[in-house]
Amino acid sequence: MKNAKVLGNIAVPRGQFPHVKRAGEFYFISGTSARRLDNSIAGVHENPDGTVTLDIREQTRAVIKTLEIILNSVELELSDLVSINSYLMTMADFSAYNEIYAEYFSFDGPTRTTVAVHQLPHPHLLIEMQAVAHKRTDSF
Repeated sequence: MKNAKVLGNIAVPRGQFPHVKRAGEFYFISGTSARRLDNSIAGVHENPDGTVTLDIREQTRAVIKTLEIILNSVELELSDLVSINSYLMTMADFSAYNEIYAEYFSFDGPTRTTVAVHQLPHPHLLIEMQAVAHKRTDSF
């Protein structure tokens, strides 16, 4: 495997950076959102009146599933994550985000920092996550 990888089965990065990069036993995952391969965004629902409803629960699930796809591409799993940084558009979504996060991780899971940010790359994005995973390369 190369030290950096861009996958073809998830949204292409909007810049010159990889989805994941290996440094020794650690794997660094670039900021990941709910943007899909076709550039639509999970958790965005258009209403009959033309307004849009955004769903933080659906976006959080989509981001974690994308993290899992990235991890699987380098033979890792969610359980190999050691750290996650989450960026929310508003702390008003913190409780719902926490609810979904707890479906995947517990107190023995990765360390985590969650902050609110002023803006993400698209106005329909409510969350972005960046992560670090560890894979022991020792052989027995």
